[in-house]
Amino acid sequence: MAQHPIESLMSTSMESIREMVDVNTVVGDPVSTQDGSTIIPISRVSFGFVAGGGEYGMAQPHAENLPFAGGAGAGVSVHPVGFLVCSQNGVRLLSASCASPMERIVEMIPQALEGLRAMEREEVQEKRPPRVKAAYQEG
Repeated sequence: MAQHPIESLMSTSMESIREMVDVNTVVGDPVSTQDGSTIIPISRVSFGFVAGGGEYGMAQPHAENLPFAGGAGAGVSVHPVGFLVCSQNGVRLLSASCASPMERIVEMIPQALEGLRAMEREEVQEKRPPRVKAAYQEG
């Protein structure tokens, strides 16, 4: 049985979408910085597809080889979500959207906790007495 014209429209549109949308669209190419960090862009991808058509003519209903009229369309939308920053201190997600003050505070909590831990480590090191090495050994 011969392929119906609408099948050809749909397969052409789906093939075009497949070429446009791949994993590199969602997770971008990593970028290395001078300090050794790696930045990876992350995006949200949405797409839609529609196809339709009909056979038109003055012939009898259900007749073979009626004239076909149809069309297909597709759309793709890519929105940046944020950036993964991989550094020696860990991995962070920097949001690309404007955050409310509360969201910004929640995002800053891990940084604040790390700063407090670093201050505590410095205080512990300051309280330790210096090590004294003996100038001679008994033998």
